[in-house]
Amino acid sequence: MDLRDKGVLVTGGGTGVGQDVAVAFAEEGCRVAICGRREDKLEETAALNRGDTPILVHAADVADRASVEALFRWAGDELGPIDILVNSAGMNIRRRTMADIDPADWDKVLQVNVTGAFNCMHTVLPQMRERQDGLIINICSTAGKRAGRLAGVAYNASKFAMAALGTSVGVEDAENGIRVSNIYPGEINTPILDDRPVKVSDEHKASILQPEDVTAAVLMVARLPARACVPELVIKPRMQEFF
Repeated sequence: MDLRDKGVLVTGGGTGVGQDVAVAFAEEGCRVAICGRREDKLEETAALNRGDTPILVHAADVADRASVEALFRWAGDELGPIDILVNSAGMNIRRRTMADIDPADWDKVLQVNVTGAFNCMHTVLPQMRERQDGLIINICSTAGKRAGRLAGVAYNASKFAMAALGTSVGVEDAENGIRVSNIYPGEINTPILDDRPVKVSDEHKASILQPEDVTAAVLMVARLPARACVPELVIKPRMQEFF
């Protein structure tokens, strides 16, 4: 499917997968807007764009419902209808085990990774239902398929919840012409690695997924005709076990 002139909003568009996805959609000829908490990072993404249409930027905190509502009002005025929402905003923490975690950090991870996705989906869905068309892509994680020690209790729980959220909405709103895809990447070389309890080597970073690998999966899903839906897609480093 030709993606030209599709309206795309990408959360977490200042770094990592969100950044790469936003630039790729812009170069496909889409109308693209990105959000994140740090406007300087959003501007860095916009500067990477080589497409004909500028990437629009808006600072917003997806965990804050009022901030999300303001974001979508702005997007409606500046971007127009949102055909594709990519929920890429996410975070993790250093102290990840149940024995070490600060309850405030638990709250923070769940608010960004799950409530943030909920806020954006809840806000965009009415316009998609009205048009009887729309695609939501959630950048989840293999941590949302099987919990492991590496990701930590909060991140695991948040990604399981994000997966369930996407699946539930996909079932409920299929009759409204809306498709929801959960993409589950394994380890990716993004700035979130900086929050690992143990420093990640450059050699390891080179051996795992790169943001453009996940972007390729996102574009594949987005290019499918409206009759086709990919509810779940796992992509992992070749040498990494499935879970």
